[in-house]
Amino acid sequence: MGDRTRQASADGTNGGGVTDRDGIRTFPFPADLAAGGVGMRIGPMGTDRTWHSDAPLHRVHRIDFHVVMLFTEGPVRHMVDFTEYEPAAGELLWIRPGQVHRFSRESGYRGTVLTMQPGFLPRATVEATGLYRYDLPPLLRPDPARLAALRAALDHLRREYEDTATLPPGLHAAVLRHTLTAFLLRLAHLAAGSGEASPEGAGTALGDTFTRFRDAVEQGFPTHHSVSAYADALGYSRRTLVRAVRAATGETPKGFIDKRVVLEAKRLLAHTELPIGRVGVAVGFPDAANFSKFFQLHTGRTPVAFRAELR
Repeated sequence: MGDRTRQASADGTNGGGVTDRDGIRTFPFPADLAAGGVGMRIGPMGTDRTWHSDAPLHRVHRIDFHVVMLFTEGPVRHMVDFTEYEPAAGELLWIRPGQVHRFSRESGYRGTVLTMQPGFLPRATVEATGLYRYDLPPLLRPDPARLAALRAALDHLRREYEDTATLPPGLHAAVLRHTLTAFLLRLAHLAAGSGEASPEGAGTALGDTFTRFRDAVEQGFPTHHSVSAYADALGYSRRTLVRAVRAATGETPKGFIDKRVVLEAKRLLAHTELPIGRVGVAVGFPDAANFSKFFQLHTGRTPVAFRAELR
């Protein structure tokens, strides 16, 4: 395997994986490789580990856990959901569960990598740290003061992770959760300041409303594109949804839904061989012509042209 492929295994994943119905492989968090079996790993990115031979990282794939990479060298190239990012030394890349991404063949990554299972942290911490803010950019560029604080927090977390001898397993996991939360709060503050969306509303009634809406869209977008359908299912008025979604993302509820549909359509067009009509059906358009009109309206290209550009 290439240097990048070997290095990328530092994120802790160790092969296996399942092929989703869209043809994109998803790899699970390798709890058996984590110290003490906890729901996180942290360590150096380097060439001393190998990836499962059946899982070349230079091909597109999904993960069902979070990956945060803090780089000490760069730049390197990394694709996340159709955007090529070039993180440099002192920058971070945060990849969330379900995002389609691909490592580069050409260069090895150097720095520290943190992986964490979604269920490792309690719900309140998940919301406070914005673990599922897919509207925020993966690439983060902290200023020197914030970078120093993030490095210190990450170093502390790594020391606690590696210390499996001084505490019983239950307390070790509890300490890791608290230490991880402290790091993620800093990271989330940086991420919120890097995006166009406003963090206003987090932890409030509006924030809770947006969270429920976002989760419902993630489950329902393949079949439901109507704001009214989500409002009725969640027990909110359309006006309440508009206020909540605008506070969290700066978008309308309809814009949020459409963006998620377009993203999934792009994933299927780029990374599978599904016919255009079946791609449309998979994202809620039984009629291929209607799907093509929708896709072109939101991207400026037909599905056929978009796929051709990536082949």
